[in-house]
Amino acid sequence: MIVVQNGRLAYEAALFAASLRHCSPDFQGRLLLAEPMPSPLWAKDMRLPDGELRDLLIELGGEFIQFESKVFGQSYPYGNKIEALAAMPKGENFVFFDTDTLITGDLSEVPFDFARPSASLRRENTWPQQELYGPKYAETWKSLYDKFGLDFESSLDLKYPDEYWRRYPYYNAGYFYSECPQKFGSRFLEYATAIRDDAPVELVCQTLDPWLDQVALPLVIHSFGGGKDTLSRGLLDGDVSCHYRMLPLLYARESDRVVEVLEEVTAPNKIKKVLKGSEVIKRMVYQGRGHKVRDLFDQDDLPRKEQAIRNRIKKNNFWMR
Repeated sequence: MIVVQNGRLAYEAALFAASLRHCSPDFQGRLLLAEPMPSPLWAKDMRLPDGELRDLLIELGGEFIQFESKVFGQSYPYGNKIEALAAMPKGENFVFFDTDTLITGDLSEVPFDFARPSASLRRENTWPQQELYGPKYAETWKSLYDKFGLDFESSLDLKYPDEYWRRYPYYNAGYFYSECPQKFGSRFLEYATAIRDDAPVELVCQTLDPWLDQVALPLVIHSFGGGKDTLSRGLLDGDVSCHYRMLPLLYARESDRVVEVLEEVTAPNKIKKVLKGSEVIKRMVYQGRGHKVRDLFDQDDLPRKEQAIRNRIKKNNFWMR
């Protein structure tokens, strides 16, 4: 499942669907395209209207499903990935991907253990932010585990020392998977709203926007018996998928294989005709701006922080989103 909304996300969804069909031709699952229904929580209708882009997504095998925004909506659009799970088929194994993802290998060969859920480990230490006199990593995370009656000690990665951020359970929500989307989604919604509305005192100095989904996600995964090492490394966020975030970042830091897949799946005329409706795709892919971005970097010696990559792209006036 991916979330589709009118605008940038719909074009990203087309890239995702095209790459899935290109790189995973034997994939027998369903590709569900979840779109939010009109709601008082949205200022306007966010559904993708009928037209060439919607037709292309259907031609690429996508099935549109609608979900209700009852909790988050426009105030926290990242909540879409939580609320959309309620519209998925009950009791069926599922994988959620952010739309800004390319499939670069055979998804059918990934050995998911759906009984032990997990999520993306491609992340930086964005949360919690350490305050000089505030709670440390362990205190902050333990307060959350305690809030939901979960065992904190068993969540720790003991390869890392105390107060090093990788010791603690933190994921990127760019993908996650489990056995039943409705059970997983119900608990995800429960935990996220409880943290938002009644956070432990240890979170008093922390911001939850935009991190709320990534704060709740480790707790949900742990509650279903999952963890960080339930899927072999190097597949998702590796040989089989790439969460590129934005096209300038893709060209700046991703492998030659990812660039190759992007340019192969966007080449057919029937796809190019539609995707040129996106100014970002038109300039980055079809007009060659992406390769100008790529020339700014040595992909084997990239800046350590993503912000430094963004700053260099912006300094050269190549940034687009």
